[in-house]
Amino acid sequence: MRSRTPDRLCAEAVELARTAAEEAASPGQVGDHVEVVADGDRVVTHYFTCLDPGYRGWRWAVTVARASRAKIVTLDETVLLPGPDALLAPEWVPWSERLRPGDMGPGDLLPTEADDLRLEPGWSGEDVPPPNSVLSEEMTELADAEDADVSAGPPSAQPTAAERGSIASVAEELGMRRARVLSRYGLHTAADRWDESHGAKTPMAQAAPASCVSCGFLIPIGGSLGQAFGICGNEFGPADGHVVSLAYGCGGHSEAAVMPKPPRPAPPVIDETVVDVLPLTGPAATEEEDLGHA
Repeated sequence: MRSRTPDRLCAEAVELARTAAEEAASPGQVGDHVEVVADGDRVVTHYFTCLDPGYRGWRWAVTVARASRAKIVTLDETVLLPGPDALLAPEWVPWSERLRPGDMGPGDLLPTEADDLRLEPGWSGEDVPPPNSVLSEEMTELADAEDADVSAGPPSAQPTAAERGSIASVAEELGMRRARVLSRYGLHTAADRWDESHGAKTPMAQAAPASCVSCGFLIPIGGSLGQAFGICGNEFGPADGHVVSLAYGCGGHSEAAVMPKPPRPAPPVIDETVVDVLPLTGPAATEEEDLGHA
């Protein structure tokens, strides 16, 4: 059983431990004696401050021991260990967890694992229709005919085009003619990510006069995600070219501030049914008499 009280002879062997630490360290890198800790019966470890600026908070640990009923203390090991307030490097994180959106550059390859939860097998042409289907035999023959055209593998191994009217052409039109497609988990994670960046809870959407669902710049997308998302096509908007939630919005909404048309002047009104009364005396009458004599 490990003893909590350091062995007296081992605890007194401070100079032996210091000499061992100075031999392992560079000259002048061993500082004051910090403490002594019992590691077991007649086994203790002496700790010395490390003076190397590159190892701030680290300590030299020298373990000594003695045999039962022996008077001589012997050296066990010397090692440099971090202290409670030591300066340590960040904990190592696998590259798959360090990768962030936007880290990939030209020429970079990002391999996906075979069991990636975001993906699931696409249509491979091997599906067999139900036995009770009236078209089961015909569908089986078509599937066998198309089996050579649709297969899993890299993009370079996929056929370039399918014959019109074939099962492969229908699968290609539906976007299923791929080795793997997004799984339900992959769809949900993508939707959560897009909603976080361009969703209803963003400051831009909170201050918007209307949502994207009524904006003329919204480009609809197909599939199940099209029920909640679209693509912004406003070149002056903050989300141009990005997938946005239908509940998102910005100040560039197509109907937010329609420019008013310039006012058109009223057409002239000519009223010929009213008689203009002119005085017979005064300046107006004189002008009429002059006009009559002329």
